[in-house]
Amino acid sequence: MTVKALKKNKDQIQTEWLKKADLLTETLPFMKRYANKVIVVKFGGNAMGKKEYVNSFAKDIVLLQQVGMLPVVVHGGGPQIGEMLSKLQIKTEFINGLRITDAATIDVVEMVLSGVTNKSIVSAIANSGAKSVGISGKDGNLITAKRLNKVDDNSDSNVEKAIDLGYVGEPEKIDPQVIHALINEKMIPVIAPVGIGTDGLTYNINADTAAGSISAAMKASRMIMLTDVAGVLDQNGKLIPELTISEAQELIKNKIVVGGMIPKIKTCIDAVLGGAEASVIMDGRMPHSLLLELFTEHGVGTIIRKGTS
Repeated sequence: MTVKALKKNKDQIQTEWLKKADLLTETLPFMKRYANKVIVVKFGGNAMGKKEYVNSFAKDIVLLQQVGMLPVVVHGGGPQIGEMLSKLQIKTEFINGLRITDAATIDVVEMVLSGVTNKSIVSAIANSGAKSVGISGKDGNLITAKRLNKVDDNSDSNVEKAIDLGYVGEPEKIDPQVIHALINEKMIPVIAPVGIGTDGLTYNINADTAAGSISAAMKASRMIMLTDVAGVLDQNGKLIPELTISEAQELIKNKIVVGGMIPKIKTCIDAVLGGAEASVIMDGRMPHSLLLELFTEHGVGTIIRKGTS
């Protein structure tokens, strides 16, 4: 390599390092903004079944801790549960998108969520350089659950028809003491959304709902819901970067937001009303989307706040 070529190569390397230095300078104010703040992240969907997504997510979570944030992970595992039920030849049914969970199914749900799925995330975080502990909502009475009562939306009768979903629950009380204990020991909690009822029974809880309730109880700075879509879209399919609670409710009322996005928005609203500073719905499949949301001025998803009073 000639002297001229060596100089050109050196200049290129120096330019790249300067770009990285500029980027670090730009992110510093955001690091300060979230220092010692709780960031609850719901991780789930099809991304959990891909090792590269899990590893990338783990690295981002570790980085959040290293720059002074207090990350808490709540994970789902629907596809993994379905796969295990199929292997065990246990039939499963859905009503209005909710899995009917009988005694045999809840055992599998707990095994998958608290076992393989939870520990795979814990291992990925450990491999990325941080200490992590996997728990479920049953540990330390973190999530006291109650049976979820739903009504059949598709019933032809004018009389509301109750749906028996079995061991499907919703949070009744959150005691975050065990989460605080782990955070104080510089560990990252990874939580499987399984709760215990006052009746002593185990309940399967929607991961979005669990994350929202935990965020409210911990007065989280952010509740970030990683999904398979960019965020909340307007009638033209364009991303809405920011919404107040009233604006989000109007989107539902006017049927601009429909289907599975409705419960996600309602969960975000409940989290904010319950004490979280803000909630975010965003695409978790995008590389380093978590960092882009927290370390850039406008983020990459839809943020929902209380709005002006």
